[in-house]
Amino acid sequence: MRRISIDCAALGCAFFLSGTLFVTSVQALSINELVPQRLRDPFGGDEKTAPSHFKRWEPTTALPTVGGVTPDEGAQLSHQALSLPELTEFAFRNNPKTRQTWLSARAAAAGVGVEQADLLPQISALYAGSRSQQVTSAGAIVAPQKRYGPTYSLSYLLYDFGVRDQQIAATEYRLLAMNLAHNRALQDVLFQVEQAYYRLIGNDALVQINAQSLANAEIALEAARKRQESGLATVADVYRADTLVAQAHLNLTRSRGELEKSRGQLAFVVGLPVNRRIAVRTLEAPPQSTEITTQIGDLLNRAKQTRPDLVAAEAQVRSAKASASAVARAGLPTIELVGGESFFDIKDKPSAKSWSVGFNVRIPIFTGFRDTYNARLAQAQADALEASRDALVRQAEIEVWQGYYDLTTVTSSISSTEAQVRSAEQTAQATLARYQGGFGSILDLITAQQDESNARVQRIQSYLEWFTTLSRLQIAVGAGDLLKTSGGAK
Repeated sequence: MRRISIDCAALGCAFFLSGTLFVTSVQALSINELVPQRLRDPFGGDEKTAPSHFKRWEPTTALPTVGGVTPDEGAQLSHQALSLPELTEFAFRNNPKTRQTWLSARAAAAGVGVEQADLLPQISALYAGSRSQQVTSAGAIVAPQKRYGPTYSLSYLLYDFGVRDQQIAATEYRLLAMNLAHNRALQDVLFQVEQAYYRLIGNDALVQINAQSLANAEIALEAARKRQESGLATVADVYRADTLVAQAHLNLTRSRGELEKSRGQLAFVVGLPVNRRIAVRTLEAPPQSTEITTQIGDLLNRAKQTRPDLVAAEAQVRSAKASASAVARAGLPTIELVGGESFFDIKDKPSAKSWSVGFNVRIPIFTGFRDTYNARLAQAQADALEASRDALVRQAEIEVWQGYYDLTTVTSSISSTEAQVRSAEQTAQATLARYQGGFGSILDLITAQQDESNARVQRIQSYLEWFTTLSRLQIAVGAGDLLKTSGGAK
């Protein structure tokens, strides 16, 4: 007996050790090595991605074609030169951003209808059919029965402590924010068109100025050569004049490149391919800059009242607060009216018909603190939106502040650039006449011509900066009639 017990103990120890080794070996293997490949990925998902993180994914089917932006058929560009209002109207119709915000507003309007649907009763119908057969305990089979017929049910929420009203208010404020976002998108498109248009005409003027500077440099080079032939100038004077011509060529090439870039930018903002060439109507006369007389404090207050994105931010805050109020009331009881009617036709038996009407009082008792944390979440989101609104208001204030003083500075500098151009032109003409007459040096002529070119460029840049700064101030305020309201006209 003792020997048998020892053998049993040894056998148990052996089973224990083998089991331990088996478990250890199983733990050493990964699950991917134990499960066949077909069971690990029965639908071949791994084959639909790149084989490794350092290899490129190769498509097995034809890739979808990227849809192009098709301009409005009724608003095709004509071959005539377009003015700024015409370009703006075309951009409103064809810029994808305006279409995107408009569709978002329509989606928000549909969301209001979704919430308002809870104010109406909910009615549903069901048509059911079944065939059943019973077998008794003695093994007897009862004849089968067929049941079929419609069922109607009705439910109507009578009272929920204002949850529905708060949800509807939240969606209405959200719709208001989306509509204001659409208005702001229109302002953004207008601002982008103005910026692109002014830069286009400014770069076009720079091309003309640089072409004229090149012509003047070539005249100076020809004069230097003639003076060298007559012995009144050295070869160094010719080299200096030739250097001026090369620099003028470089400036003209760069300005033409900037002009083409501005053409592509204008085509982009109006909603056309960048390679589409647009003819624009340039300014027929030098622009008349007007000082803005509105006080900075009035502009800051006006921005809070008329800038759509600021009002939209306020609407988002109110929407979030209404949603937080609705979530906070989710744990309160609700009262609803319920009713229904059913009709069944049973084969070989009289038809059955029943109806019911009553009311339900739903009282949430415990949801695992879900309602508590949902309320905290909604309130925190509302507070975060409120902070975002305050940050946007501060950003708008600094934009108006900087734009106002930038416009004041640029307006005062235009008159000085005009005087500088007149003086530089007269100096260049007089210096060229003296040099062609055999007086003066080539350095005096080159300096005078460079001063003339720089003065003209500064004048163009001053006018361009005035237009773009005015446009930037108007988008910061959220209005497009600042000069009109301040007593001036552009």
